[in-house]
Amino acid sequence: MIAQEDIDTLWQSYQTKKTVAVRNRIAEYYLPLVRLVAGRIAISLPQHVDREDLLSSGFFGLLDAIERYELDRGNKFETYAGVRVRGAMLDHLRAKDWIPVSVRQNIKKYEKVVAHLEGELGRAATDQELAAELNLSIEELHRLEGQVSAATIIPLEEYLRMDTPSSLEEGPVEHAEWVEVKETLAAAIEKLPEKERIVVALYYYDEMTLKEIAAILHLSEARISQLHTKAIIRMRGYLARMNEEE
Repeated sequence: MIAQEDIDTLWQSYQTKKTVAVRNRIAEYYLPLVRLVAGRIAISLPQHVDREDLLSSGFFGLLDAIERYELDRGNKFETYAGVRVRGAMLDHLRAKDWIPVSVRQNIKKYEKVVAHLEGELGRAATDQELAAELNLSIEELHRLEGQVSAATIIPLEEYLRMDTPSSLEEGPVEHAEWVEVKETLAAAIEKLPEKERIVVALYYYDEMTLKEIAAILHLSEARISQLHTKAIIRMRGYLARMNEEE
């Protein structure tokens, strides 16, 4: 196992001369980060999605982060690498197109109804209102939400990456754009019902698993997954309406 003082020495060595041997030793030290990110993404994906494939794509993201990282900029490597590892995994999932066509159709239908209903109401729609608009029973609504829940992980991760502009090697223009995005997201989160807002905060800001959030809120993991799904659909609807107004 590589100690902290050893990893600091390895980084200094790698900045002086970028050899494959040193890069691989640095990568070995940060492998737990890849497993952590893979675990957070995998927990919301269907069983047929291969976790080993996620780990493999994440490892290549880690190597890319090591090669691009500039030690003298003073940014924390774990933050910088986490973004690239997560991005590599999501690119892999998109490339595999793992979401069935029927689920995609359900997602579009559900999103359209939520956006329309909440645009008219000016607030979050209740389960009863959504069920009535979709002509479903409450039980059928919950089954539909369960069906689309796994598919929300990718667009949600894209919207809610909690990194800083400096960690992504961005300039003044990109920084200003990122500030605007964060402000828009904050406004979208504030419009969520309390429980959904808590789930989003714990999952994306505090990086807790759905299981850990369930324990804190004294709810089932399935219920947390439902709240997670509703929060994402509502936020995407809000962001879509914001874009239409611009």
